[in-house]
Amino acid sequence: MRAQECPSPSLQDGQVRIRVAAAAVNFPDVLMVADRYQISVSPPFIPGSEFSGMITETSPGVSDFTAGDRVTGTGLFGAFAEEVCVEADGLSAIPDGVDDLTAAAFGVAHSTAYHCLRSVARVSAGDDVIVLGAGGGVGLAAVQLATALGARVTAVASSVEKLGVAAGYGATYVVDHTNGDVRAALREALPDGAHAVVDPVGGELSEPALRSLRRGGRFVTVGYASGVIPRIPLNLVLLKGIHILGFHFQDVPPHEFVRNETELRELFTSGAVAPHISAVYPLTQTAAALRVVADGRAVGKVVIDLSANTPPRRDHAVTSRPITVTATGPWGNP
Repeated sequence: MRAQECPSPSLQDGQVRIRVAAAAVNFPDVLMVADRYQISVSPPFIPGSEFSGMITETSPGVSDFTAGDRVTGTGLFGAFAEEVCVEADGLSAIPDGVDDLTAAAFGVAHSTAYHCLRSVARVSAGDDVIVLGAGGGVGLAAVQLATALGARVTAVASSVEKLGVAAGYGATYVVDHTNGDVRAALREALPDGAHAVVDPVGGELSEPALRSLRRGGRFVTVGYASGVIPRIPLNLVLLKGIHILGFHFQDVPPHEFVRNETELRELFTSGAVAPHISAVYPLTQTAAALRVVADGRAVGKVVIDLSANTPPRRDHAVTSRPITVTATGPWGNP
């Protein structure tokens, strides 16, 4: 990757031009740069899928927004840049009092977690929910939001630091999967079994979590941050009548999608939930930010601050090397 000056993107009908203030780093950004995502993009391209900023120009067909509005948005790529042109109908206004970094870090992870909990896992007050990868962006959001829904959360993560943060956001029980038998720890915490499992990790954690479900429980697979797609013995599903479900936004019924987004925005604007930002980098250190996420060292969200002369602020040591914001190939790890 390399940082470079590029021409301003052209503004198309139905689009707005945005001066980007902050951009969040998500695990799919890592996969995109490594050409391991479900959609392949030919280099060179500008990575980044989530941003906040201010509208500086609108095309003639746009009526819902005007120059000066602060907004957030998402896309397949393009957010790690000072300026983006995007469709206006995919943007959301930033609530008053919410800063740019918080706005950029909230959307993808919390929307994924909330739709997953409400419409796929069907979590209700009093339910026991196991969250794998509870220190990551989606995992920590799921801890917060399941707690807000009245559930009891058992957080599974890879370090004392991550579990401490998860406990601070409401987890009742915590399990360090690097220290001992995960299945035994989950059985001790939940002798009657869990109602639901949210799994953004995959790998060796999936099976013991699935075994920890009570009869009729729901196991929701969200992603495979471990890099390993698990193989599940189907006899476990048969014996307990377990439901194994995959999460995709497009599978959420339209009326539930509207309900979920309304509820989530109310939680956000009221201050009931907020993203945990563990590291902030300037645009020129985007590759280092991607590396923290790729290596599983991020706690909550990592954000790129596009304010002028922003010094790096990070909770994790990284190895410095020449980097850029344009992925040019050949493909490989960021």
